[in-house]
Amino acid sequence: MKKEKKTKGVLIPHLIRYSPVYLIGLAALFMVDYVQLFIPQFMGEVTDGLASRTIDSAGIWDLCLKIILCGVLHLLGRFVWRYCIFGTARKVERKMRNELFAQLETLSQRYYHEHKTGDLMSYFTNDLEAVRMAVGPAIVTAFDATVMTVMVLVRMITHISLTLTLYALIPMAVLAAFGYFYGHTIENRYRKMQKAFADLQDYVQESVSGERVVKAFVQEEKQKAAFREVNDNKRRASLHVVKLSAFFLPMLQFLVGVTYVIAILIGGWFTMTGEMTLGKFVTFNAYIGSLVWPMLALGDAITTISQGIAGVRRIHEVMDEKPEIRDAAQPDDVTGLTGELRLEDVSFTYAPSLPEKLTHVSVEVKPGETLAVMGRTGSGKTTLVNLLCRLYDVEQGRITYDGHDIKQIPLHVLRENIAYVPQDNFLFSQTLAENISFGRLDASQEQIEAAAKAADIHDNIMDFPEQYETMVGERGVTLSGGQKQRTSIARALLKDSPILILDDSLSAVDTDTEERILQNLKEYRKGKTNIIIAHRVSTVQNADHILVLDEGVPAEYGTHEELMARDGIFASMARKQQLEQQLLAAE
Repeated sequence: MKKEKKTKGVLIPHLIRYSPVYLIGLAALFMVDYVQLFIPQFMGEVTDGLASRTIDSAGIWDLCLKIILCGVLHLLGRFVWRYCIFGTARKVERKMRNELFAQLETLSQRYYHEHKTGDLMSYFTNDLEAVRMAVGPAIVTAFDATVMTVMVLVRMITHISLTLTLYALIPMAVLAAFGYFYGHTIENRYRKMQKAFADLQDYVQESVSGERVVKAFVQEEKQKAAFREVNDNKRRASLHVVKLSAFFLPMLQFLVGVTYVIAILIGGWFTMTGEMTLGKFVTFNAYIGSLVWPMLALGDAITTISQGIAGVRRIHEVMDEKPEIRDAAQPDDVTGLTGELRLEDVSFTYAPSLPEKLTHVSVEVKPGETLAVMGRTGSGKTTLVNLLCRLYDVEQGRITYDGHDIKQIPLHVLRENIAYVPQDNFLFSQTLAENISFGRLDASQEQIEAAAKAADIHDNIMDFPEQYETMVGERGVTLSGGQKQRTSIARALLKDSPILILDDSLSAVDTDTEERILQNLKEYRKGKTNIIIAHRVSTVQNADHILVLDEGVPAEYGTHEELMARDGIFASMARKQQLEQQLLAAE
């Protein structure tokens, strides 16, 4: 019962919104069904008139014109209901797709860590397609089949024979009982099929994205074998649906055949005994023919509606998710930040079962200062960045900007005032200019080039045949690692936010390029707060504050000179890197 309410909560508002158009379409469909009833009647009148020789050519032409008129009305009504119902189904699909995408944009990082890309993509493809078919063709089919069946049965009872009609209803009663169990089973099997499809889609997406790694490690055969297994799982899940449909449709055809046998045997007997005229016998069999499509269509409707319900329930699982990171009930009245940052005894763990990634971290940064964070791999540097951008919420301790608790600052204000360059340097499949201006869509070409120059990528871009209009390919695949990093830095610089966070964003460039970028940053970011995560001592030596993390614990804190004098972890890292540079120079 709970699932039914959830399904209604997602879909019913859309159906209510477009209900006037749906009603017009259903009215046109009703008219089409009603008009169709007269064609068998006119055919029976012609038959009886010819058999009794009571109809002349004028009467035949009159009945033919009526049949033609019925055909014209049928044509017009069919156009109206297709336009109204099928068109509205497309609108519902579009609206739900927009809402689904908007919902995904609000969800927190943890949700994406727990759900595969293939699952998310299947919501936008197969599931929404199933919903559209359910609220479009399936509604038409179910309504048409029901109305047509009721109308035909009423005409059969009132104009032909109640007894003969009751006999003909026996197969339909069997069909109704069978259809109920069929619908429930097909829904469950469809959900399993969608899950298998999502796994397949996710595997393909991951394999294509990691194609260079596959080739580098010569794992093509292993990948192909793994894909065959995933593909076979999809095939088996699809076959479970197909097998059930393959059994149901022939069963429908068998029941239709049984109905015809009943009509011929009993109707023929009534005709021979004089209880029914030959014209009524012809009309009754024509009505049976009119029931063939509704009976067959009912099977399709049950299948499609069951798949649509399964699709809606899967979509609702996403729509029902609540973002972990959201604005406070009564946020502070903050419209901008100056760059003052304070961490007060901050501790954090990603899950209760996992060890702490940060332990008792306290830092203070004034506007215009630069904080550098160093540490070995896995020491919690990126976790600290995630907390500063509020991608995760602080569990213990407190983070403040300009004296405001980070949880009390409206999210759009917080993130609008932070320019962030993540480790993976994600680029969109667009031009270089579009990637750089992603955070500032109104930027001029001069502003884009100025940011690119500050990131030391302008000269590289000008060497490309299409310069700033160069398409970077999926995830920036056409660029080198250093070019992707510098493009990401240019994107952050163009945003010109009070706070800039570089998460190990200079690791793929050489020391000379790094020095030029840092010098440019000093001028470009004058008076603004900078937070630099790095592994190289040369990157952070001019920072106002250097925080050294060791397995999430603040090990050292101070300026470059203070930490070197302390002769601790930082000094050890500096000597090691200096030795490595000397060895490279000697080679």
